[in-house]
Amino acid sequence: MTRVRVSSFTISLDGYGAGPNQDMNNPLGIGGTELHQWLLPTRTFQRTLFGKDSGTSGIDDDFAARGFENAGAWILGRNMFSPLRGPWQDMNWQGWWGDNPPYHVPVFILTHHARPSIEMEGGTTFHFVTGGIREALDRAREAAGGMDVRIGGGANTIQQYLREGLIDELHIAISPVLLGGGERLFEGVDMRDLGYECVEFVAAEKATHVVLRRQGRAGA
Repeated sequence: MTRVRVSSFTISLDGYGAGPNQDMNNPLGIGGTELHQWLLPTRTFQRTLFGKDSGTSGIDDDFAARGFENAGAWILGRNMFSPLRGPWQDMNWQGWWGDNPPYHVPVFILTHHARPSIEMEGGTTFHFVTGGIREALDRAREAAGGMDVRIGGGANTIQQYLREGLIDELHIAISPVLLGGGERLFEGVDMRDLGYECVEFVAAEKATHVVLRRQGRAGA
């Protein structure tokens, strides 16, 4: 059965999933890169993004690797794909990741502005969805072919899916940094009322990993 999940989404101690003022030089907002000190050196990240057979192992790498297991499609908010706003003025922009993005499966980008799909190296194809979160999820489920759909973020996109009760499981990494501003992941979201409970809690050197699951979804 297809699960809809969030994996390796990192927040600061003060609850922010990205820093303020995203631009070309700050893809995750000012200070946002500091959130991912646990992820960047892992073997999974180094292999997935750079094709290197090196990096750290251990708890952080285990959680990073779990995020890619059985993922048949992704959904991203537009801000995760591009710092640009409004109509697509630069049609040459193809994301932050170069010619071979780390997804290797279909990726559905939520946007208000239509754009043709982009086929990239390594099996990644970016599709741009203007019909909202449910249309994106329906298309992602079909593309995943029974595998999981991973909601990559950002915070606002995750909030929209949470409020509609569409996410089965979340892995949140809590990084020991303070951002002081940006986008709070759980802003205006009552996770308890939505039926989520903590099913896993593991501390590592550079992050604390928390897995939240909707009641009744165990083993789904």
